[in-house]
Amino acid sequence: MSRIIRSSRTVQQQEKQVEIQLRNLFKADFDGVESNQNTAFSKEEIYAERDRILSSAASEIESQKQEFEQYRQEQLDILEQLKKMWEEEKLVLEQNAYEQGFQLGYEEGIKKAHVDMADSLAVANKVIEDSRLIAQDYIQEQEQVILELAMTASERIIGASLERDDEVFLSIVKRGLKEAREMKEIKIYVSPIYHHLITQHRSELVEMFPTDVPLLVFVDEDLNQTESYIETNHGRIVVSIDEQLSELRLKLSEILDSKE
Repeated sequence: MSRIIRSSRTVQQQEKQVEIQLRNLFKADFDGVESNQNTAFSKEEIYAERDRILSSAASEIESQKQEFEQYRQEQLDILEQLKKMWEEEKLVLEQNAYEQGFQLGYEEGIKKAHVDMADSLAVANKVIEDSRLIAQDYIQEQEQVILELAMTASERIIGASLERDDEVFLSIVKRGLKEAREMKEIKIYVSPIYHHLITQHRSELVEMFPTDVPLLVFVDEDLNQTESYIETNHGRIVVSIDEQLSELRLKLSEILDSKE
C-alpha cells in the first residue's frame, strides 16, 4: 500500500442464635439527635461527601467508557479508509494492466494486491483488538483506584466524626434497635470506650420499646472501639462502623458492575 494511516491513543451459626445483618445503618436519620455545630464534620457533611464520592465514581467510570468508545470508533474509521484505499488502488491496477496489455502481469499484480491488502487488514484488525484489550484493562484498573480512594475518604470522614461527636455512634445503635422493636429482650454489647455513652442515654433508648421489654447494656472487651451488637431473644444484630463501610463498598461495587 502506498498510503498508511495510523492512529495512536493511548455464623458459622452459633447455638440457638441467628445472625441478622443490619443494612444501610449509616443513613441520614438521627431520630431527633441534635446536630453539633462545633463538630468539624457534621452529619450532613458526612452524607454529602458520601454522595459526592458515589457520584464522582460513577462519572469517572462513564468518562473512561466514553473515551474508549471514541478510540474504538477511530480505529474502525481507519479500517474503513484502508478498505476504500484498496478499492481505489485495485481499480488503478486493473486499468493499468489492461491498458498495457500485460495479462500475466495484470493477474500477478491483482494477486499481489490481494495479498498486500489482506496483510494490511490483518494488521489493522490486530491493532484494534490490542487497543480494545489495553483500554479495557486500563478502565478496570481506574475503577479499582476510584473504589479504594472512596473507601479511604469514607473511613477518614467517619473516623474523624466519631472522634468529635459521640452522637454519631449513638445514632447507629438507635438504628440497630429499630430492627429489634418486636423483640421481648434487648441486650446491647459495646466496647469499653462507648459504654458510658450508651449507659448515659439508656433512658432514651428504653423509650423505643414497650415498658415490659428489658434493655440492658454490657461491656465486651473483645470488641474493637466502634464495634457493637444487640442480642435479642431471636438472635443477634451486628451494629458497627465496619458494617457501614462494608455496605458502602458494596454500593460502590454495584455502581462499577452496572457500568460494565
